[in-house]
Amino acid sequence: MSDESVTHWLGVLKAGDTAAAGPLWQRYFPKLVALARARLAGFPRRAADEEDIALSAFHSFCRDAAAGRLPRLDDRDDLWRVLLLITGQKAVDLVRRETAGKRGGAVASATPHFDAIAGTEPTPEFAALVAEEFRRLLDKLPDADLKTLAVWKMEGYSNEEIARRWGCVPRTVERRLKVIRSLWAGEVGA
Repeated sequence: MSDESVTHWLGVLKAGDTAAAGPLWQRYFPKLVALARARLAGFPRRAADEEDIALSAFHSFCRDAAAGRLPRLDDRDDLWRVLLLITGQKAVDLVRRETAGKRGGAVASATPHFDAIAGTEPTPEFAALVAEEFRRLLDKLPDADLKTLAVWKMEGYSNEEIARRWGCVPRTVERRLKVIRSLWAGEVGA
């Protein structure tokens, strides 16, 4: 393995050497800016822009990788998936912050801006990454009931609808969702 390879620098970063961030930064920062720019297309710029999102995403990635919170980070493909997900989430978070009402005002509708970021359909690459990540997270759940609950929530069922299906009260569904969130807490880099 070459000392210039992404895999090498990932190993160095995961071992706690933050100097490895430099070569990864040089290689991926322009791609992150372009990704953030595409996600923010049509969204009016205010306090933050695509470079801010890329900086924040890269910082989150480095922090989580050095802390060992990204266990599935072995090569350039894993790295790009992580950076893609973090950057996409940072763009959505920016839109939510920027469209929220200021100083106690009413919250503005985020729908037009969200559509500008996400488009009407996800790209095939993004959809595949999300599906793969969801399958990976499902595999972390210890029993079939929790897996079923996670799938139903992803399909859009409300807690009340799930409770009716299971013949329980909504509070039981909420407790099981809390279990899922705690099991997944360290699995997603944000």
